[in-house]
Amino acid sequence: MDYSVGFVGRAFLMETDQMVPTFKAALSVEAAAIDEKYSCSIEVFIGDRLKLLRTGNLVLFDALNRIKWQSFSFPTDVMLWGQRHSVATRLTSFTNSSLFFSFEIQPDKIVLYLNSGTWKYSYWEFSPSKNRNITFIQLGSKGLELFGEKHRKIAQIPSQRIEPLRFLALGNKTGNLGLYYYSPNKGKFEASFQALNSTCDLPLACKPYGVCTFSNACSCIRVFAAKNERSSDCGEGISEGLCGRSKAEMIELEGVSSVLRDEPKMTNVSKEVCANLCIDDCKCVAALHSSGKSGTNLQECFHYGLVRGVKLVDKGSGLSYLIKVPKGSGGGHGTATSVKKWVLVLVGVVDGLILLLVLGGILYYVIQKRRKNLLGTDNNN
Repeated sequence: MDYSVGFVGRAFLMETDQMVPTFKAALSVEAAAIDEKYSCSIEVFIGDRLKLLRTGNLVLFDALNRIKWQSFSFPTDVMLWGQRHSVATRLTSFTNSSLFFSFEIQPDKIVLYLNSGTWKYSYWEFSPSKNRNITFIQLGSKGLELFGEKHRKIAQIPSQRIEPLRFLALGNKTGNLGLYYYSPNKGKFEASFQALNSTCDLPLACKPYGVCTFSNACSCIRVFAAKNERSSDCGEGISEGLCGRSKAEMIELEGVSSVLRDEPKMTNVSKEVCANLCIDDCKCVAALHSSGKSGTNLQECFHYGLVRGVKLVDKGSGLSYLIKVPKGSGGGHGTATSVKKWVLVLVGVVDGLILLLVLGGILYYVIQKRRKNLLGTDNNN
């Protein structure tokens, strides 16, 4: 074919029996202004109408108004202004292939979960007062609104700014839930509300087998393996696959708890029973026992398939956090007490160093300021 300036060609693909197919394919040929060559492109049309819904979903419909393609088949990690979701809907945000966060709407509450395989742990929730049930939620200009029967608003999580809200998002790194507005001064979206305001309340604030300290720093839970060899990388994987009292034991970390919660494995059981149940369960790597001192007389036992969301708590909370370790690795002496003291010393050193640096900085500032004042006095004299 000879080159022709300004040539534009269009062709449509049809079935061999001259019937119009359920999709259309268009071939486009245009003459290029450079090198006297043609550029070819093929486009496939699988629908007749493209529409952006109020939910933020971009949908392609066919001639019979059936959905042929959409930007998402279910809500992802963002909820736009004016958008509503009914009960049993959830937002999801993936941090990696094995862990993901979810924001779920349940009849009696809205909840944030950390999902790991078959395990599911809550780390934040909000419930309407007076035990009222939720039918749907909607993001308004002033907050996240919860509605009950007959479309009556029963609760609201308010924005802390006067600017109208634009969207709600579930963070894929932190798992935090935020309400966002646009800041014209800064030229970007900023959070006007966050469900979790403390670093240590985030489910993945530290690496596996890490403890979040009072200074929001992370310290490792290091335990001694057989032959007094320390496990590497905060002891990750030391509890996996261990089961049976001949191969495993539980050590208690004093003043330590977890922000993650599951349905109690058992209630009204002792700490020893709770620990033994975890030892016998090959999938359990840690346990949390509540002695009932936190306002209820109910003793609860929680089991975990991962060691995450661990943080320091005040003593006397009635919570006992236990991790599974190989038999005989209790701090090199075979006792829980030695490990308990060793872990606390390690955590104390981390906080102590931070405190020492802060005090050192303040002292340096005071000395420098006093020197400047003395130099100024000498110059005046």
